[in-house]
Amino acid sequence: MTRPVIGVPVIGVLALQGDVREHLAAVRDQGAEALTVRRQEELAGVDGLVLPGGESTTIALLAERFGLMDPLRAAVRGGLPVYGSCAGMILLADRLLDAPPGQETIGGLDVTVRRNAFGRQADSFESQMSFDDGVGGGPLHAVFIRAPWVEEAGEGVTVLGRIVGGAADGRIVAVRQGNLVATSFHPELTGDRRVHALFVDIVRRSLAEKAGTAAGNERGLS
Repeated sequence: MTRPVIGVPVIGVLALQGDVREHLAAVRDQGAEALTVRRQEELAGVDGLVLPGGESTTIALLAERFGLMDPLRAAVRGGLPVYGSCAGMILLADRLLDAPPGQETIGGLDVTVRRNAFGRQADSFESQMSFDDGVGGGPLHAVFIRAPWVEEAGEGVTVLGRIVGGAADGRIVAVRQGNLVATSFHPELTGDRRVHALFVDIVRRSLAEKAGTAAGNERGLS
């Protein structure tokens, strides 16, 4: 049997609100095809998805209005690789602190996230932080804009990054759980592409696993 060919991964960026264009450019820099996702049929055609920064309550409300919230939850449960930055981290969290009443999330990450943990817009800042992507490269320069942080992470969650120094020293700002990655900061606004490289690699590995499973199923039926 011919083994399925793994092509260029197709990665969508949820384009309801937020910094969509910057994520599209960062994904393309990693050799993936990038497209906007606003409808359920567009979501069904991607191999991975980015949830951009923006206003998490607005994104959640628009996702409900566009009929995307339940399909997004189903996609996460089904193993779709998803990366969330800032508001995207909030949307992926199973639990929230300091959230407005009734705020919905997509969920999937076994974390408790505190919204606006570093303060309001005027308290936005840039900082060097530790980041463990399995490759190295030293500290990562990160941009935080009305950013959340992870207050508590479940046993199955790997901490990828923490703040170094200052009042927030040691706070968790980057995590991974299986095919899900989330950061408090905005790597799309800097020239450091390590977070996007990590995510695109996760998508490629997911595609390879699916191709291997398909090939095995074909052999089993032959």
